[in-house]
Amino acid sequence: MSSICYIGLGSNQADPIGQVLKACEALGQVPRTRLARRSSLYRSAPLGPQDQPSYINAVAELDTELTPLELLDQLQRIELDQGRERKAERWGPRTLDLDMLLFGEQVIDSPRLQVPHYHMQTRAFVLYPLAELAADLILPDGTRLSQLLDTCPADGLERLDAPAQG
Repeated sequence: MSSICYIGLGSNQADPIGQVLKACEALGQVPRTRLARRSSLYRSAPLGPQDQPSYINAVAELDTELTPLELLDQLQRIELDQGRERKAERWGPRTLDLDMLLFGEQVIDSPRLQVPHYHMQTRAFVLYPLAELAADLILPDGTRLSQLLDTCPADGLERLDAPAQG
């Protein structure tokens, strides 16, 4: 049985647009998983320290037969393959960040994984690309994505291209 899941992508180091596009290609190679679509690419201001470059963000829609933790392992492998270094500093610069935003209707709260992704409800760089892919989405808690967009200003989010099929 497969699940539809959404992955947030972000990069602000080492050719961020190239990093996000390469990560989308890598997502399409994950075993027992199909990259259905990706949102437009967006440019956003960094969270946390402002003395770093802007981020390039997108959301990818996957159809996967993997379990959530199997998929998480694949996401972390892709991050490492693209030069990700895990540091104690939160919200610092990075070559690639892949976040599991939603995994079907599941709510997961484990030491390794929280789904829906914490704070996604307040992040324009997640909500606007996600809305391109699933405008009528209802989160596992019953909240409509459209309601979240109503309370989350775009905050200078800049769309760079059009959505792409997988």
